[in-house]
Amino acid sequence: MINLPIFRYNHPTEVLAPCGEEESLDAALRFGADAVYLAGKEFGMRTASKNFDNDQLISAVKKAHAVGARLYVTCNTVPDNKEIARLPQYFEFLNSCGADAVIVADIGVMDLAKKYAPNVDIHMSTQTGIMNYHTANTLYNMGASRVVLARELSFEDIAEIRARVPRELEIECFVQGAMCVSFSGRCLISAYMTGRDANRGDCAQPCRWKYHLYEENRPGQFFPVEQDADGTYLYNSRDMCMIDYIPQLIESGITSLKIEGRAKSAYYAAVTTHAYRSAVDLYYKDKQGYTLPAWIGEELNKISHREYSTGFFLGKEPGQVHSNGGYIREYDVVAICDRWENGTAYLTQKNKFSVGEQLDVLPPMGESFKITAEKIFNHNGESVQSAPHPMEKLAVPCAVEIPAGSFIRRKR
Repeated sequence: MINLPIFRYNHPTEVLAPCGEEESLDAALRFGADAVYLAGKEFGMRTASKNFDNDQLISAVKKAHAVGARLYVTCNTVPDNKEIARLPQYFEFLNSCGADAVIVADIGVMDLAKKYAPNVDIHMSTQTGIMNYHTANTLYNMGASRVVLARELSFEDIAEIRARVPRELEIECFVQGAMCVSFSGRCLISAYMTGRDANRGDCAQPCRWKYHLYEENRPGQFFPVEQDADGTYLYNSRDMCMIDYIPQLIESGITSLKIEGRAKSAYYAAVTTHAYRSAVDLYYKDKQGYTLPAWIGEELNKISHREYSTGFFLGKEPGQVHSNGGYIREYDVVAICDRWENGTAYLTQKNKFSVGEQLDVLPPMGESFKITAEKIFNHNGESVQSAPHPMEKLAVPCAVEIPAGSFIRRKR
């Protein structure tokens, strides 16, 4: 295994970011992830993502290691007989390309990983359903270096597990992103209703659909279970957001703070990584005087998200929301900064913006700040009133330096 610092930022709590494709990988690394997790073209639980072919995986490992970050590969589906036969060759490839860990949910897959990828650590997925210290210890004795705990545990549960397992066994928990209504992601509703198996990464998300009730003797006559103009959402979970509980997360013994979202955008990866990176660093800078700055929490409201919840961390709250199934989206990314030189920001446009608009800049490090687009020049150097063409190269005069890779947003 390549010898690297365990964590990039010289403290024992890892910020772990999701990457569904190369742009998200670049954003997560640029905005400070200690580690990233992603999938190859098979065996990962997010078939909706582009994911990485073998050549892209080799490149991704090199990118992560070049900046001192670690890279974990998800192999957390429940494979059938045909799929299990292809795993040995895949694990041999992961072993040779330098992946730092594989994330697995199946005991048979774990056994194959130990045999065919002996230089790669084994992380047991949340879908393993690890609810107690005995299960965690058993998996450690079988060769796991990390357990991703079930999402249904409280701080007290996690602290007890930490106290009763070897210090060498790392503990990972989801702290941000979409939650599944089923136990630790084990769901059959999608397979029953659409034939798309959630346990192979192909979930159709029927828990997000609208549902109504009808009476047996009145076929075709639907009754809302709850009066609401937009429908009734019986199974729809809120998103997780634990940014307000950084001290409790760390002090309960969690090694790795995991952000959900391999099917989401590079912007999502950047914002969530940046928020948790900033909060964790501030905590370690001054544990006794730590207070979460308001701007960090506000950042997580600038991504597309459902209503937020603390899940089960604070107890047995169900974390459901019945009022709506939609996303809250208050900001749009309008450009990414390629470079800043001599008072001019050179941008790649993403969405339309116009002269005179106030824009919000998120740099890879530090607090976001506002600028006004007083002038816009297109790729021909012509002054224009608006930038309506995606991916066009633009120049915007700006007295404040904008670091390369910054995301530039506009409030809706």
